[in-house]
Amino acid sequence: MNGPRIRFQDVAVDFPTDRGPMRVLDGVSFDVHEGEFVSIIGPSGCGKTTILNIIGGFLNPSSGQVLLDDRPVAGPGPDRGVIFQEYGVFPWLTVRDNIEFGLKLGASRVAPAERDAVVSRYMGLMGLADFADHFPKHLSGGMRQRLAIARAYAVRPEFLLMDEPFGALDAQTRSAMQDLLLEVLQAEKKTVILITHSVDEAIYLSSRIIVVTARPARIRTIIEVPFGYPRADAVHEHPQFTELRTRIRDLVMHEYQAQANQAVRHSE
Repeated sequence: MNGPRIRFQDVAVDFPTDRGPMRVLDGVSFDVHEGEFVSIIGPSGCGKTTILNIIGGFLNPSSGQVLLDDRPVAGPGPDRGVIFQEYGVFPWLTVRDNIEFGLKLGASRVAPAERDAVVSRYMGLMGLADFADHFPKHLSGGMRQRLAIARAYAVRPEFLLMDEPFGALDAQTRSAMQDLLLEVLQAEKKTVILITHSVDEAIYLSSRIIVVTARPARIRTIIEVPFGYPRADAVHEHPQFTELRTRIRDLVMHEYQAQANQAVRHSE
C-alpha cells in the first residue's frame, strides 16, 4: 500500500473520574506505514498504552478517529497481535498448546497439518523446540516472552502491538530478545508499534520514534532513526546513536519534570 496503514487523526480520550472527565490523549495525530517499526516513548502514566489499546480495538477515542487501511478501527482483529509485558501465555497449556491455541479459533483456524507446521516453525524460530511439552512455569522469563511472541506470530498478524514486552527481563536477556525480535522481523516483515521506557531500546529497534508529552499525551516530536536494517549490537557505539540517545533522554526528562510540576499543582 502507498498510504499509511494506521492513521491517528486528532485523537482525544477522556476517562471518567470522581472529579469529572480526565483527558488522557489530546489531539494525537500520526501515521504508521507498511513495514515500519515505530516506538512510542514518554513518561510513565502519560497515555502510551492508551494509544496501543485504540489500535488494538480495545478502546474507542472520545473524539477524532483512528483508521486502519482507511477504515475506522471497530474492534480487535486477527490482523493485530498484542504482546504485553506480563507474557500473556496460558499457564495450564504446554508450549506447543500455547502456540497453536489461536490457530484453532475463528478467522485464524487452520487445518491440523498446517497447524503442526506453523507451530513447529515458530518453536524453531524462538528456540523452544526442546521445550514443546513443558508448561510456562518451567520456563525462564526470557523463554516465556519468546513463547508470547511465538503465540502472537503464529496467527500471522500484519501488525505487532507490543507494550513493554521486555521490561521485566534482566539486561542481558533483554538484549538477546531485542536481537531475536529483529531477526524474526527480518524474516516475517511485520509492521510494529512498540511502547517502551528505554531510549536505547527504542533507537536500536525502531525506524521512527514518537516522543509524547506528560498527560494528556500529545505528540512532542517524531524522530527518524538514521540506521538501516539489519542491525547489530555495534550500532550502540555509533556517534549518531549517542547523540540521539542524549536528545531523546533530554526530551523525556523534560516531560517527567512537567509531570512532576502537574502533580505539585494538583496537590495545592
